[in-house]
Amino acid sequence: MRNQNDVLSSLASKANNTEYKYKRLYRNLYNIEFYLLAYHKINAKEGSLTKGADGKTIDGVSIERIQNIIEELREQSYRPHPVKRVYISKAKQGKRPLGIPSFDDKLVQEVLRLILESIYEPQFLETSHGFRSQRSCHTAIIKIQRRFTGVKWFVEGDIKGFFDNINHHILIGILRRRIDDEKFMPNFFAKWIPSGLF
Repeated sequence: MRNQNDVLSSLASKANNTEYKYKRLYRNLYNIEFYLLAYHKINAKEGSLTKGADGKTIDGVSIERIQNIIEELREQSYRPHPVKRVYISKAKQGKRPLGIPSFDDKLVQEVLRLILESIYEPQFLETSHGFRSQRSCHTAIIKIQRRFTGVKWFVEGDIKGFFDNINHHILIGILRRRIDDEKFMPNFFAKWIPSGLF
């Protein structure tokens, strides 16, 4: 198997060529190195020991467990578990829903994120700071301070229930513009939608 960082670099190197179609992405889900990288990224986050929807945590992960996931993906028998829905308090008022996946699903989801991020990150706008690596509301504020000198006010907004209302057909259509792999798209993603992860 190729080193996961080499694969991700190779994917990213083609990202700015908008005519390029990615093929055979699904085979990367058989590479154990991706899961080890995903494990370390998940483990580094606060709350990594939170139990998943299946009651398992990152503590119970083993090479054998990862190999079982890979084998199920190879046989195309892997099925995501339904997410556990909990409600957490908002800063001002009310509660917002939070979906907690099983740990195995979280691991596969992180591998998918690594692959998709390599493809799409180079195309994102420089002014976009949400949900991106090494970017946050703090980097957005710094950018605003540097670029918008003399501005007296800004309008802050939020789209209510944004993630709950994403049109999955449109999202898959956007992904298919760059990805030409029927195992990866849309078949694989179609399995994730009913689980509540997408």
